[in-house]
Amino acid sequence: MIHWRAFVAGFALLAALAAPGAAKEDPVQWTLAPANAKDAIEPGAKGYFELKAQIAAGWHLYSPTTPAGGPIITTLQLTPNPLISSYKVYRPQPVRKLDPNFGIDTETYTGEAKFLIEVTAAPAASGNSTVEAAVRYQACSDVKCLPPVRKTASTPVVFRSGAGPQSLALPSGYALVPAIATSAAPTSAPSPTAPPAAAANSDLLPFLLTAFGFGLAALFTPCVFPMIPITVSFFLNQGSGGEAGRKSNGWVQALLFCSGIVVLFTGLGFLITAIAGPFGVVQLGSSPWVNSFIALVFFVFGLSLLGAFELRLPSGLLTRLNSASQGGGYLGTLLMGLTFSLTSFACIGPIVGPLLIASVQSKGAQPVLGMLAFSFGLAAPFFLLALFPSYLRRLPRSGGWMVRVKVVLGFIVLAIMLKYLSNVDQVLQTHWLTRERFLAAWIVLFALPGLYLVGLLPIEGIKRDEPLGPSRALVAALFLIFSISLIPGLLGSRLGDLDAFVPESSGGFGLAGQEAGAPAAYYKNDLEGAVTAARQQQKLVLVNFTGYACTNCHWMKANMFSRPEIRAALKDMIVVDLYTDGTDAESEKNQKFEDQRFGTASIPFYAILDSDQNTVATFPQLTRNPKEFLSFLQTRPGAKSAAAAQTVRG
Repeated sequence: MIHWRAFVAGFALLAALAAPGAAKEDPVQWTLAPANAKDAIEPGAKGYFELKAQIAAGWHLYSPTTPAGGPIITTLQLTPNPLISSYKVYRPQPVRKLDPNFGIDTETYTGEAKFLIEVTAAPAASGNSTVEAAVRYQACSDVKCLPPVRKTASTPVVFRSGAGPQSLALPSGYALVPAIATSAAPTSAPSPTAPPAAAANSDLLPFLLTAFGFGLAALFTPCVFPMIPITVSFFLNQGSGGEAGRKSNGWVQALLFCSGIVVLFTGLGFLITAIAGPFGVVQLGSSPWVNSFIALVFFVFGLSLLGAFELRLPSGLLTRLNSASQGGGYLGTLLMGLTFSLTSFACIGPIVGPLLIASVQSKGAQPVLGMLAFSFGLAAPFFLLALFPSYLRRLPRSGGWMVRVKVVLGFIVLAIMLKYLSNVDQVLQTHWLTRERFLAAWIVLFALPGLYLVGLLPIEGIKRDEPLGPSRALVAALFLIFSISLIPGLLGSRLGDLDAFVPESSGGFGLAGQEAGAPAAYYKNDLEGAVTAARQQQKLVLVNFTGYACTNCHWMKANMFSRPEIRAALKDMIVVDLYTDGTDAESEKNQKFEDQRFGTASIPFYAILDSDQNTVATFPQLTRNPKEFLSFLQTRPGAKSAAAAQTVRG
């Protein structure tokens, strides 16, 4: 028997790895104050403010009028204020010179930069208020650039009749910043990253539905299903006042029990979010240490489900929780839900694990939302059966089928474990778990549950002389069909969406690079060579920021780059893959270049450069729309396209 404290120690290791190693650098400080010592503004008249950036020695920030295609420029806006009808921003004279970080001429400020803001008060403006400026900027030194930062600076202001007009002569070199809106109701400009955010939101609903489905599926495990009639009967026997009183109190008890389940799993989502936050999506998803730990956890879960040993929580913890839950009352029922969730974790863990990992490798609050949806899926049947207890009689009886579910789940968990071992192999570039070996292992692991279900694999749950029912035969057929469908992948054929989870071919550019019509000029981790070739052939360069363990990157290579229209567009380009998630110096260099040049570390990320390394267009995400990606590939210098508008500056 393996003790649960081993897993607690593993999660503690993750928490230690997630701790930040140093204080965050903050080389630019902002202040806002009246520009001419006037303490009040006349309604309908103009007022002036000075927004000052104090820049630490050795650092600089970029002017709002810096040419596009390089660093993150400084943007300045006023927070909407009903007492201000419009405003303008003037920037001081910057220093324009070649920036070695980006290879283009940029406009910078060092030491100090004073921006002037001219506001026009609303005709009916009156009373005390606050003027707040919101800035977004990127600070760079001669050797590195920090990620973009958002800050605000504010100052009090009085709108009063009789304050008198204000005037201010612009110092030499100051110029109007044309991008600032001057409407009667100033609003924040939409972030240029809205398309990626929209795409992320569009993926959230399928993710939540999947998580909810996982919760429902967890009901049919041996640790959960037998508890359904016992638990629901407990709800219905609580309370007094006859049948009506017991029924009324039953749904309250069920609601509290379900709340215990929701609290535990949602709390787990919060914990994972807190641990994973400092890592960043790319670092966590690609870390060999993290992936090795996950693979070990799944290996232990898989062997446990196959009956090699039994996983148990510390008996003292369960005893205390069980005693507290039997104290009666609403608190006891809530604790009973927590206890139920913990005791069933040996079966639910292999389902929760993949869900948590998928959510962590996504963005934002998905671990929390995923666990919330999962817990609702797991808890909802308990609540519904408490409302409609007559349906209890229609549930299938507990029996050998639950053991079969457990065994089949064990094989699936071992197959998932191989995915994380593959991530380690690809990031470290050991080439031990190749595409062919990975697929061979998957073929066997998905064939075994099919053979088990038809009675050809003697494992507990199926007796040798037990007749084969139609449902068991159909499920077995699905596993065998899936296993056989993987065989063409061993011979180099594409596997569709599955290619996102399967290691790349050793051919470098992936399966797409092995086909006729793939780009003739392909480079790996050699931007200089690609740019030189582009200059000689008078072509554009497609820079593909990708990752060895990036599932979305694998999908794009196998399913988007292999399309005939995409291959045709790539014939006129030089393609270079820049891997950013490896442990070698090249990956570190590529990630630094992506961060400094485009202000992001996300993958996949695509950029079109001309032979002078000027940015023509960028495409910051996976897409399943060939027309959208083709439009991006067809962007030429001087043209504007929808894809170009998605340049990451948010």
